Amino acid sequence: QVQLVESGGGLVQPGGSLRLSCAASGTIFRLYSQCWYRLAPGKQREMVAIVTGNGNINYLDSVKGRFTISTDNSKNTVYLQMDNLKSEDTAVYYCNAVLRDVNGTGDYWGQGTQVTVSS
Repeated sequence: QVQLVESGGGLVQPGGSLRLSCAASGTIFRLYSQCWYRLAPGKQREMVAIVTGNGNINYLDSVKGRFTISTDNSKNTVYLQMDNLKSEDTAVYYCNAVLRDVNGTGDYWGQGTQVTVSS
């Protein structure tokens, strides 16, 4: 059974940086996409960044130029480097992966990690 485990959230001042990690454990035959979502109180869930299996990357407009998604395929890990953080980035961040494992193709989620941007 594949599991996604996130780390790296926390409290940071505006203008600061954080790096989130999401490691997938288990037997994975193919990763179709890896992405980061966020959910802030009173707001709808947003897809922040996505990287597909063929390397295409897209970002939410409000984070372009500040956030960078990357992967380490040898570790089945996806990262989200967040720079110049703003108060409006405060949210719970979730990683998501669409992948094929021993059970077929499925959609997996991390447990979520809180990011708080505040002075």
